[in-house]
Amino acid sequence: MLDKRSFSLSGHRTSVALEPEFWAALTGIAEAEGVLLSALVTRIDAERVEGQPLASALRVFALSRRGRGG
Repeated sequence: MLDKRSFSLSGHRTSVALEPEFWAALTGIAEAEGVLLSALVTRIDAERVEGQPLASALRVFALSRRGRGG
């Protein structure tokens, strides 16, 4: 089951649906970095490859941090 969350990115509201495990991982990363989840999502959005869906970018980011204790 997917969990949908809304964010304001580049002045527009957008919703992203991810599995709860990915949201938990991203929340943990944000806490470890001392930033809000929304700030982390904004950063990932700004750094993602053009044309890559935001949900995919968030999943890849979470997985890439998994082995680094993030």
